[in-house]
Amino acid sequence: MNAAPRQTLAPLSPLFYERLVRDALAEDFGIGGDLTSQATIPAETRAQADLVAREAGIIAGGEIARAVFSMLDPGAHYDLAVIDGETVQAGTRLASVACDARALLGAERTALNLVSHLSGIATATARFVAAVGDRPCRVTETRKTLPGLRALQKYAVRAGGGSNHRFRLDDAILIKDNHVALAGGIAPALAAARRAAGHLVPIEIEVDSLAQLDEVLATADTPDCVLLDNFSLDAVREAVARTRGRGITIEVSGGVTLEIVSALAAAGVDVISVGSLTHSVRALDIGLDVGKPQVRS
Repeated sequence: MNAAPRQTLAPLSPLFYERLVRDALAEDFGIGGDLTSQATIPAETRAQADLVAREAGIIAGGEIARAVFSMLDPGAHYDLAVIDGETVQAGTRLASVACDARALLGAERTALNLVSHLSGIATATARFVAAVGDRPCRVTETRKTLPGLRALQKYAVRAGGGSNHRFRLDDAILIKDNHVALAGGIAPALAAARRAAGHLVPIEIEVDSLAQLDEVLATADTPDCVLLDNFSLDAVREAVARTRGRGITIEVSGGVTLEIVSALAAAGVDVISVGSLTHSVRALDIGLDVGKPQVRS
């Protein structure tokens, strides 16, 4: 498993997660707050805890956890020991936090949910990136993201060494099968897209067969990118051969697994998009180990 190069991972702005953190805590606290901590922990108690990886993986979301604890205790002291994109082994201390004990336990689940989920994405992405190796092929996610978490999930893909597909519907024109059906065919869809697109808007079209690819290549309105959807490996190789030298980016998607990603990259595609990186990834096991409480005198 390879960590993403640190210099390529720009920090995620708090603008992308502050409201999410607030909403997540409000959802968890409800009207009455953390009844268990209020009932069992004296109000004057402070505590220290470590976020610890229970298994090996790539970490993402460390600063988001800081925001969770700080929102409940603005005076929380948070020491980040591992930066996002870094590879860790089981037992590695990721961060330490010292704050109000009730705030610590109230923030625990929200912080762990976010860091574990994002680290799971980064870890899964890193496995795909490692399988591609040195080939000039990018691994990306898709728009199959959880509502409200898209910016964070796509950041986690970058933490794992991957690249990002479009963020929103207004990033690019991506003509899929339903667009083709409603537009009256591939040629009309591409022609209409080319007329509507601004000079900085890329156009991509999805095809599900070599026959459809040939139809795309025969049009006057050549797209910038062609998405090969659920193609067999042999069909991918043939599609790459048919588009070679035309200046078209070739993306492959649909049913991409770790077992076949290396062969797809070797076939000469430019982009491999993997929906499972965000829609069904397994969270990395991360826990919170609490130290002895300190009661204010």
